[in-house]
Amino acid sequence: MTEKEKAEAGLLYNANYDMELQKMMRDTRTRLFEYNNISPAEEEKRESFIKSLFGKCGSNPIVISPFYCDYGSNIEVGDNFFANTNLVILDGAKVKIGNNVFIAPHVGIYTAGHPLDVAQRNEGLEYAYPITIGDNVWIGAGVSILPGVTIGNDTVIGAGSLVNRDIPSGVVAAGNPCRVIRKITEEDKYKYK
Repeated sequence: MTEKEKAEAGLLYNANYDMELQKMMRDTRTRLFEYNNISPAEEEKRESFIKSLFGKCGSNPIVISPFYCDYGSNIEVGDNFFANTNLVILDGAKVKIGNNVFIAPHVGIYTAGHPLDVAQRNEGLEYAYPITIGDNVWIGAGVSILPGVTIGNDTVIGAGSLVNRDIPSGVVAAGNPCRVIRKITEEDKYKYK
């Protein structure tokens, strides 16, 4: 089993010393260097580039530079995806993001983690667990989403949150660790005039 196959299976794998994975990440960093230097005025070129980078991409993706990821091919986004500056996606495993998702600046989506055991960590071993973000989700500034998390539809994650467990649909959640604060209600339609 290759290191890439181990990662896809959710097993410990070695991305640090595996030549295939290192080449894939280096190639992606090279492509991202190009993307991060495309003028904001070249909207069609930027959209075309993101569609070629991501494994799956709906219509109307907007990703403000700079943007960073490991592979790109493990990222799937739906229609009307918007990501503000300094989004980092460590996509050793699949990252599936639904339709109409807004991501504020300085957000990290991390499928990768390292073993607690020192010897395994020093070998360069890591794991990657998929992350799923539903439709109509707003992720506030400075949020960190950790491996294996699912965020339900119609949810808001408050700025600065550390999301280390699943968050259900239709709620406002925030904190470190992130927890449900309340349900989103009909009254929220009238909050802002």
